[in-house]
Amino acid sequence: MQEINPHQPFVASVNIIQPSITFYDNSGELIATWPFEKGYTGAALIGFDHVVLYGYQLEKADIVQLSSGKFVRSIDVGAGVTNAYYDEMTSRLFMTNGKTNELASYTDKGILANKVKLRNYPMSMVSAHDCLYVVNYKDTVLSVVHKESLNVVDEWSILSSSQGLFIAEERQELWVGGHGKGNKPNEFVQVYNMATGQLKNKILLPLMPIAFSQAEGDVVISSHGSNMIYRVTLDGDVLWKREIGANPFAVTQFQDKTVVAGYDDHTLYFLADGEVRKQVQTYKGPFQLLVRGDRH
Repeated sequence: MQEINPHQPFVASVNIIQPSITFYDNSGELIATWPFEKGYTGAALIGFDHVVLYGYQLEKADIVQLSSGKFVRSIDVGAGVTNAYYDEMTSRLFMTNGKTNELASYTDKGILANKVKLRNYPMSMVSAHDCLYVVNYKDTVLSVVHKESLNVVDEWSILSSSQGLFIAEERQELWVGGHGKGNKPNEFVQVYNMATGQLKNKILLPLMPIAFSQAEGDVVISSHGSNMIYRVTLDGDVLWKREIGANPFAVTQFQDKTVVAGYDDHTLYFLADGEVRKQVQTYKGPFQLLVRGDRH
């Protein structure tokens, strides 16, 4: 696979209908394309120079070095991986599994360190201080897990089919999005007090708000059921909203741009000040966005 210059910042689209990663610079110009033969369904950056690739149907996750484009090692993870998150503070790779309902931690060399049973179909994960916050997608429970011991230290009541997490650290809030269930699609972001696990606010952002990205002191949220992108304050006030793409499944901040992935129209949208500055066709099914900034 093509080498990625270690001095090159990028936003990368993880595409799952045509398994691949496409790398772009801040102006939306293509840097490199990595096509895959395996059916990867997600990826996570490990530090600055490695990426882990996993698939729900795959028994192994693969680690690739960005600067060389070369395969480094495989990790025996078992089929069912739904998400991966690398924690810089502990140098641990965390992976959730929707078939075994487990959360596992690995060293950055891919050695299994610990695992714990959670609830039904753990998936979305974020980290704050000593804990991971894990949504159990097919359940009504959020698991709070100590990162080192992997002990479950608390469980919160949440809506079924919750997806997408954001931590407003200065307010000690956890924002939870989701799809809703059956014929009742979710229209709200649920805001929880991180000290108590109690619901403290609901923000109306129809329809199916599932992806979050911090933009300076605000939050950009993708409501994929209505193809809407919102920028809101931490108080929940909407600063702007735009209809963008077809099924915008992922949103992120990359330098001075907001980047949105349109899953059904296979397009990345680069926004500045809420306006689309550029759109680029990518491989089919852009499902996830990875960002690497400048190396310090």
